[in-house]
Amino acid sequence: MQTKIDQIDLAILAALQRDSGVSVGDIARQVGLSQSPCWRRIQRLEQDGVITGRVALLARKALGFNLEVFVQVRFSRDDAESLERFERLIRAAPEVLECFMLMGDVDFLLRVVTLDVDSYEQFLRHTLAPIPGVRAINSTIALTTVKSTRELPLALLGPGPT
Repeated sequence: MQTKIDQIDLAILAALQRDSGVSVGDIARQVGLSQSPCWRRIQRLEQDGVITGRVALLARKALGFNLEVFVQVRFSRDDAESLERFERLIRAAPEVLECFMLMGDVDFLLRVVTLDVDSYEQFLRHTLAPIPGVRAINSTIALTTVKSTRELPLALLGPGPT
């Protein structure tokens, strides 16, 4: 069941997407509510699974994670057990920030972050390549990030926050 979202909810979500650390009072002022009703709406959005968490976004390069790699994985077996094992091992790999199962020539697309090429090679040799069922791996190193956002395009849902 999809949660009913009105324009005030969209404005609250837009404010939280821009800065999850903003106070409820500030959000309430932005959307034209008092603090208590605003807080109740945020709680409802969390309970309904619309808001799935609040995090601090870290600058990977400032912490020494200088290599970002997009990895295409082709699988040789498509039985449920092999796929579940692959997914379990990928979820446990801290270098993998995102993993998508795809339709088409490539079975999985991973976004991997490591310190450098040497640490990526270790990940490739000791974590990814030994997984049963992995048939082919294609790694593409990202040179520059042109755009990176976690904000959903809420404006597409109708008139509201811009």
